[in-house]
Amino acid sequence: MRKILLFAEQGFTILSLLMYSGAIFVVVLSGGAGQSDIVEYDSSLIRIIYSLIYAVTLVLLVLRWKNTLYFLSKDFWLYSLLLLTAVSIIWSFEPSTTLKNSFALINSSLFGLYFASRYTLKQQLHLLAWNFGIIVILSFVFAIALPKYGIQNDLGSPKWRGVFTHKNGLGAKMVTSSMIFFILGYQTQRRSWLFWCGFSLSILLLLLSASGSSLLNLLIIILAFFAFQIWRWPYQFMVPTLIMMAAISQSLYFWLSNNPDVLFSSIGKDATLTGRTELWPLVIDMIWKHPWVGYGYGGFWQGWNGESAYIWLVAGWTPNHPHNGYLALGLDLGLLGLGVFFVGFWRSYLKGFAWVRSSKTAFDIWPLIHMTFIALSSLTESNLLESNSLTWILYVAVSLSVKM
Repeated sequence: MRKILLFAEQGFTILSLLMYSGAIFVVVLSGGAGQSDIVEYDSSLIRIIYSLIYAVTLVLLVLRWKNTLYFLSKDFWLYSLLLLTAVSIIWSFEPSTTLKNSFALINSSLFGLYFASRYTLKQQLHLLAWNFGIIVILSFVFAIALPKYGIQNDLGSPKWRGVFTHKNGLGAKMVTSSMIFFILGYQTQRRSWLFWCGFSLSILLLLLSASGSSLLNLLIIILAFFAFQIWRWPYQFMVPTLIMMAAISQSLYFWLSNNPDVLFSSIGKDATLTGRTELWPLVIDMIWKHPWVGYGYGGFWQGWNGESAYIWLVAGWTPNHPHNGYLALGLDLGLLGLGVFFVGFWRSYLKGFAWVRSSKTAFDIWPLIHMTFIALSSLTESNLLESNSLTWILYVAVSLSVKM
């Protein structure tokens, strides 16, 4: 009976990770709608599934209440940020949206707490490998056998999106998938070929999605993986190597600053990053109108009926987020929210370095890898503090794991 219960719990965890990945359901229920299509669909099934996940997660946390309380005591800044999202209903420009979004964020963060308190880093990576293995296989099935869903045709030329609603969604998830399979293949000797196959197929899907920024992020993170291992060297070798790498990085930064077109053309982007750099000054203007606590969590982007109407009017197009995680957080919770997040993130990042220094396996580099991915991807995407988001859930999990 114990083995059956353990198997059922692992099955619940994998299915929950799949749900939080945003895969399958939305693209199917929307009928394979494109980016520019306005489609209304019944999302009650998705809400029911999330409610069940919330309930089961809470039960599992209560059953291990001592362990749960121990982990809850480990990250003051993380929980302060979550509390701030809930309290922001007081000043929110759209209180009903703030209530709904903050409820979902807190519950999905509880799953991150459960994931960290229930499983070791090695176990977390293996469960994530199951999740992304399913996503990779189904993405090929959707694109080849069900192109209405798996291929995005409203971007000038067909691009693969697999089981996601947009090609960039596939690209971003394949960055995480690639690194998970890479770490497992690098560290594991038994049946390592399976993980290298997963890594290769993830890379292939990333290339087929034509997500240039995701490809650049992956290259940087793979380099970071080997750079983080330098942190384990003896000090007489580590310090000179890190100084040399810092000098090379600084030189490369100055060169790219003076030749930005080289970088943009290499990832298939223009100098405006597909209109992002023209959008960001408008977003910053709106942040400075309510700089300290923002517009409330989820209270800004309310179409023509909300404060976002100004940006829509001036920009000439209708974005639903600022395409930058830090600006999105600034709109939601102001400089206070940004400050709380950055303090918590920096403390977790330093803890990640201490964790790597005191360990020997590739599994223990995973927290630094994911936090680096968040820092990079938030420059062009807005899912930094997004409810029911796998990226945020894994941040909660790794930030708690390194504090053990």
